Amino acid sequence: MPLDPSFIGRTYPPTEPYEVGREKIREFAEAIGDANPAYTDPEAAKAFGHPDVIAPPTFPFVITYGAAGQVVNDPELGLDYSRVVHGDQKFTYTRPVRAGDRLTVTVSIEAIKSLAGNDVLTVRGEVHDESGEHVVTSVMSLVARAADEEGK
Repeated sequence: MPLDPSFIGRTYPPTEPYEVGREKIREFAEAIGDANPAYTDPEAAKAFGHPDVIAPPTFPFVITYGAAGQVVNDPELGLDYSRVVHGDQKFTYTRPVRAGDRLTVTVSIEAIKSLAGNDVLTVRGEVHDESGEHVVTSVMSLVARAADEEGK
């Protein structure tokens, strides 16, 4: 059964604050193979004009994907997560994520459409720091694959 487009615009409560730590940034940079010293060395980050180490551009996925769980697990939406694949991801920054940031994410359903029997769900995550300053917007597309003729 296709997803109900009346859910477009539904917004979910902000997440609890996530404190960005230097070690998490280092681990993430290491995991993606990015040796930029601004991610691991506070002095290098300061030389680039940042108050502390910054996170690689895709780091917000760590918290925005978790926040999108509110959408995925919304029983009223009726999304069959066993059929979901991650289709696309974009980030639009106001400023870099920095060590010491305490970030919250507010997610909303931006779009629902059906393509070749598949449901495409676009989830927007607005990330703010504890002062309310916008840091980054995440837009992810999740594709719920259509069942085959046998319902699998």
